[in-house]
Amino acid sequence: MHQTKRRYTPVQVITLSFAAVVLCGTLLLMLPIASRNGESVPFIHALFTSTSASCVTGLVVYDTLTQWSLFGQIVILCLIQIGGIGIITLAMYFLSMLHAKIGMRHVFALQESIGAESSAGLVKMTRFIAAGVLLQEAVGAILLLPVFIPQFGLGRGIWYAVFHSVSAFCNAGFDLMGGGASLTAYSGNVYFNLVICLLITLGGLGFFVWLDLLRCRFRFSEFALHTKIVVVTSLALTLIGALLFFVLFYGSEAAAGRSVGEKLLASLFQSVTARTAGFATVDLAKIDGGAQMLMIVLMLIGGSSGSTAGGIKTTTFAVILLFVRSIFRGKEDIECFGRRIEKSVLRTAIAVFVLYLGLALCCGIAISAIEDADIIACLFETFSAMATVGLSLSLTPTLSAVSKLIVIALMFLGRVGGLTVLLSLTGKRKEEAYRYPAENITVG
Repeated sequence: MHQTKRRYTPVQVITLSFAAVVLCGTLLLMLPIASRNGESVPFIHALFTSTSASCVTGLVVYDTLTQWSLFGQIVILCLIQIGGIGIITLAMYFLSMLHAKIGMRHVFALQESIGAESSAGLVKMTRFIAAGVLLQEAVGAILLLPVFIPQFGLGRGIWYAVFHSVSAFCNAGFDLMGGGASLTAYSGNVYFNLVICLLITLGGLGFFVWLDLLRCRFRFSEFALHTKIVVVTSLALTLIGALLFFVLFYGSEAAAGRSVGEKLLASLFQSVTARTAGFATVDLAKIDGGAQMLMIVLMLIGGSSGSTAGGIKTTTFAVILLFVRSIFRGKEDIECFGRRIEKSVLRTAIAVFVLYLGLALCCGIAISAIEDADIIACLFETFSAMATVGLSLSLTPTLSAVSKLIVIALMFLGRVGGLTVLLSLTGKRKEEAYRYPAENITVG
C-alpha cells in the first residue's frame, strides 16, 4: 500500500531544526573532552547550556571559563553563531553557495524564520545576512583586540576578542571572564563599553533594517515604515531606559564608589544589554528592586524582528502603544509616519504580548513555589529566559531539575517564537464557514 510522505510546514521545520541543534550541542557538551576536568557533565546541565547557547540566551549553570575546555567553548560559540543567524538561514546559505537545488518549501521555511513579508529574493538575501554578520563580528573582534591582548596575551586575547564579539553581536551574553562576574571588570572602560553596546545594537536591529539602511543610504525619510519604527523605538528605549536606570541606580549599593560619569556609563550599558544581550557591568543582585523591575520590562520588549535578539520585539511594543494612542485620539485606524497599520498586525502583537507575559509570569510563580525563592528573583529569571536575555540574579545554578526544565522550555519558546511553536503543534487551521452573532460588553 502506498504511504503518503509526510510534509512538514515551515514552522514545524523551524522548530524541529532548532531542537536538532540543541540535541547535537547537548551530546557534544557531554563529551569528556568538553570539560576541563575531563569528566562528562550530567545530561540536564548539558541540555541547559546547549539550549541557552543555541537560543542565544546566556543563562548558565556552569561558569563558562572554569567548566568548559577550549573544545567546549568552541562548541558553545558555534551554537551561539547558529542560533544568532538561524539554522534555516545558514542551511540556505550553504546550499546556495554549493548551487544546490532549493525547493519552495525551504524558501517558505526561511521566510518564516526571518520574518520576511515575501519569499522573493530570499535565497540571495541569505548571502547578504551571512556576509553581514561575519563582517560585523570580525570588525567587532578587531576593535576588542586592544582591550584583551594587553591583558591576556596574543593567542588568548584573540580568542577572547572573537568569542565576546560573536556573543555580543548575537545577543548571547556568554562571557569568559570567570567567577560569574560578567563584564563588571570593565565597567569603567568607556571604549570597551561602547564597542560592546554597538555590537549588541547592530545585532538587535534586524536583517531587513540593515538592508533598508544601506538601500536608503541612512536617509530617514526614505526608510520603510518597519525601519522607521525599529530605529525610533530602539533609540527611545535605550535613552529612556538609561535615564530611568540612572535615577534608580544612583543611590544603590552597586553604585557605591562610582563617579557620576561611571554611573551614566553603567546606566547606558544596562539599558542596552537588558534588551536581550545578557552582559552586565554591575552586580545586578545589589541594585534596587525598582531597577530590577525596569530591567524586566526592557527584557520583555527585547530587540527587533528578524534579528539575533529576543523578547516580544520593538515593533510589537510600538504597535500596541500606537493602538492605545489611536484610542485616546478617537481614531479607528492605527497610524504612524503617514501610514496605516493593518488590524491583523495588532492582533498578532497582542497575542505575542499576552503569550510572553503570561508564560513568564506563570513560570516565575511556579519556580518561586518549587524553590521557595524570592518572587522578584524568579520573575527576573523567567523573563530573562523567555526574552532570551541571559541576565540573572545568580538563581539559575541553584535551581532544581524541574525548575531548570521550565527555564529550558522558556528559552526555546523565546528563541523559536511562542506562536511558531504552537502553530507547529496545532497546524494551520482553516477559516470557519460561519461567524457567531456579535454582542457588546462593557470594558474599562
